[in-house]
Amino acid sequence: MSDVFTTRVLNITSGSTEKVVDITGDCESFLRESAAGRDGLLNVFVPHATAGIAVLETGAGSDDDLLAALHTLLPADDRWQHRHGSPGHGRDHVLPALVPPHATLPVLNGRLELGTWQSVCLVDTNKDNPNRQVRLSFFG
Repeated sequence: MSDVFTTRVLNITSGSTEKVVDITGDCESFLRESAAGRDGLLNVFVPHATAGIAVLETGAGSDDDLLAALHTLLPADDRWQHRHGSPGHGRDHVLPALVPPHATLPVLNGRLELGTWQSVCLVDTNKDNPNRQVRLSFFG
């Protein structure tokens, strides 16, 4: 692997319910191996049309609040023109416009520079696809 650019793919099973999956630990583990104390950028990308990456607080209810807000903004009903899959699945295809499929984060001295309560999360509202990939790429 190049010492300038390194990448890894995470395989995540998100299940059959709407979910926010904290992948901060996976990002930190990847950086311990690839960044080796260097500065750079971590890019987190989910190559799916129905999932996103968010940086938010988890464990204090914010992850559930995000799902509730998305359910309010993007209800799972029959208003969507994209109609295959579960009822309301069209909303899952609109999700990446609100929760983008990527985030680029600073890395200093080989460590992810997040705020005190920030976590890196996969946001998945698509109950039809429980298997996701997340690509982590470090550019040092």
